[in-house]
Amino acid sequence: MATLLVTHSDCVLHEISPNHPECPARIGVILDQLKKQDLYDHCLHADAPIAKREVLSLAHDGAHIENIFASAPDMGSVQLDADTAMNPHTLTAALRSVGAAITATDAVMEKRANNAFCLTRPPGHHAEIDKAMGFCFFGNVAIAARHAIKTYGLERVAILDFDVHHGNGTEDIVEGDANILFCSSFQHPLYPGGYRENVPNQRVNVPLPDGCQGAAFKEAISASWMPALEAFKPELIIVSAGFDAHDEDPLAGLRLVDSDFVWITQQIMDIADRYADGRIVSMLEGGYALPALSRAASAHVRVLMGLD
Repeated sequence: MATLLVTHSDCVLHEISPNHPECPARIGVILDQLKKQDLYDHCLHADAPIAKREVLSLAHDGAHIENIFASAPDMGSVQLDADTAMNPHTLTAALRSVGAAITATDAVMEKRANNAFCLTRPPGHHAEIDKAMGFCFFGNVAIAARHAIKTYGLERVAILDFDVHHGNGTEDIVEGDANILFCSSFQHPLYPGGYRENVPNQRVNVPLPDGCQGAAFKEAISASWMPALEAFKPELIIVSAGFDAHDEDPLAGLRLVDSDFVWITQQIMDIADRYADGRIVSMLEGGYALPALSRAASAHVRVLMGLD
């Protein structure tokens, strides 16, 4: 077995607007880097399918689902909020992102892969129960977690989010779910704004100040996420892998470098090996400096492959 890479060319066709930071090239630069580092050919591969509409109800209410389907344009674009718009390919891309999450979860749970990385877009961790926002339409990781619980009878799924922006959508969707532990590190204050209080065995929010560097990031994660994960003993770990906390990223002010993403992935791997039979499903979220994104994401995949 090996690391499963799940992607689809339809995810490149979605575009919010010309020159928008959440751009189609994000997928291409990561693929190029994986090939350059001779990682691509050593992964297992799967095309992201179009998720069935009914699976969206694992995370969203009917009005939101209907609104996204009804808003999808045949031509041009439709603006949903100041940051989030749909072109004629967006709905398909968003459904493939959800499909990737389901496919990866099934492969890992059924032991057809050790772990998985979903290289899809649009991202998902800002999409709340009842609305799209922050470049996101559906809660990909939350849907994956609920699918694992429903399909495989899991009792403890951890969602770990190291994107520079708080995963408010995931937090909203899994609120009160005793089967899911949500851990998020993020720059604060920064979009989307506030965050909810920590709850034992349910939620660990770790706000980080502008300018935070790797040493402080590691100290905060070690002091907060790790004890919570040790106590929770997850049977599956799902990762919102955002690389916009990188020092080179233009949308935020954290100062992580490539090796910090290696470190956090290694910590996740260690927890997964001890409690979850190594089961990890990782999904691309943010990361908008293309050279840094390609390096950090490929470093993340390299660790998942057991090469670092």
